[in-house]
Amino acid sequence: MFNLIYKTPSNIKNDVLSGTTVALALVPEAVAFAFVAGLEPMVGLYAAFMMGLITSIVGGRPGMISGATGATAVVMVSLVAAHGVQYLFAAVILAGLLQIVAGILRLGKYIRMVPHPVMLGFVNGLAIVIFLAQMGQFLVKNDVGEHVWMQGELLYTMGILIAVTMLIIHFLPKLTTAVPSSLVAIVGVSLAVPLLGLEARTVIDFVKDMLPAEQAATATLKGELPSFAIPSIPFTLETLKIILPTAVIIAAVGLIESLLTLTLIDEITGTRGRGNRECIGQGVANTTNGFFGGMGGCAMIGQSMININSGGRGRLSGITAALVLLGFILFGASLIEKIPLAALVGVMFMVVLGTFEWSSLRIIRKIPASDAFILILVSAITVVADLAIAVIIGVIVSALVFAWKHAQHIAADISTDDKGSKIYAIRGPLFFGSVANFKELFTPEDDPGDVILEFQRSRVSDHSGIEALDGLAERYRALGKTLHIRHLSPECVELLDKAKDLCEVNRLEDPNYHVASDKLA
Repeated sequence: MFNLIYKTPSNIKNDVLSGTTVALALVPEAVAFAFVAGLEPMVGLYAAFMMGLITSIVGGRPGMISGATGATAVVMVSLVAAHGVQYLFAAVILAGLLQIVAGILRLGKYIRMVPHPVMLGFVNGLAIVIFLAQMGQFLVKNDVGEHVWMQGELLYTMGILIAVTMLIIHFLPKLTTAVPSSLVAIVGVSLAVPLLGLEARTVIDFVKDMLPAEQAATATLKGELPSFAIPSIPFTLETLKIILPTAVIIAAVGLIESLLTLTLIDEITGTRGRGNRECIGQGVANTTNGFFGGMGGCAMIGQSMININSGGRGRLSGITAALVLLGFILFGASLIEKIPLAALVGVMFMVVLGTFEWSSLRIIRKIPASDAFILILVSAITVVADLAIAVIIGVIVSALVFAWKHAQHIAADISTDDKGSKIYAIRGPLFFGSVANFKELFTPEDDPGDVILEFQRSRVSDHSGIEALDGLAERYRALGKTLHIRHLSPECVELLDKAKDLCEVNRLEDPNYHVASDKLA
């Protein structure tokens, strides 16, 4: 529906301009997520700067933007409320160390195992989340300090400016791609508002509405360079017990969102990022955040899409975004505070349109029902709960569907040899999902006294399969019948208890594979 991704090569001009565009969009997001976590605005802005700079230099996906995110912010709320910001900084340091360990252990590769329906659900759900997050920009504080929906002329102006922003972003690339259309839209709308004398909410208005009345009067986004400090907490086992649960969740959520975003950008750009290096990059960035007063975070799919849409492909784009954001904090706060929220909302709405997989609506009736269910399930859980939970549940459901389908594949070709022995030639894997169907293949009561179980076209995959073989052997033995088991791997034979003496070992023909079991350990 919308052609928002333009295949432009990486170059310095594109990276610098797209990075500048991203920096403008980072400000309200970072501030909003700081408020979500119960923190001061500067904690979110410092996090956006440090995450963006370090992951761009150290990480494994050029062009991807990291910063303070809602996915990690919601995890921090209870820790900040119960123990304060210093404990949060310690938790962020520990989360970073866990992510570095994950990268060293090369766990990033496992993100490639996420099924395609889960990826589609993740993308669609995240697009909806980004859209819903923009609804907060339509809230204003009334005379009694309550947040209410804007109305009247203010709402109409907001809507018109959003529409103008979106039109510029959509149509400008048809004329020229020399300058990112998002940057042109933000600058153009920011200049038009004072020139036309329009009443429009700005970034600083948003910040003031989030603060108590006594702080709102002096609110500013101007700050200083973040300074090094070791978190002021007791270094005891009790402290570790407090911060460890939060750190583990931050690390897991951050890596899942970052690696899925990496995979998405890989598909869009036709390149391949390095997942394990990205784990280390995210970890180094979060550890640094904890020592320099930031709230940490992970990859930001919205800002990453803005960067890719604007032509940013190299590491310079992320570095530029971080440094320009720092420049705003140190020197240009007065300018950034005046940017109309409508311009930034319009940019994010275009991100929503470009992120959502509209083709999934067209193919949903053509794909298997199980894939359609997983796609919708992951999208829904991403919206109502959490990204990490959605992906984990999606992968589990996909695995169960896979197991169920393969459980139906086990069968037996039954024949009788010239000696009168009945032969069951098993086809398909024997594992926990197929055990029930495996047992139904046999009729011990009706079988002759000599039965052969042939595994030449089958494989025992786990300990449930071993137990099924032992149980089957016991059934035949109880009836006084002889069971021969052929072509099992040596490990299978070793794991068997009751059926071990029934196996016919052929050193030349028997396969050699391993069984998923802790028994050998």
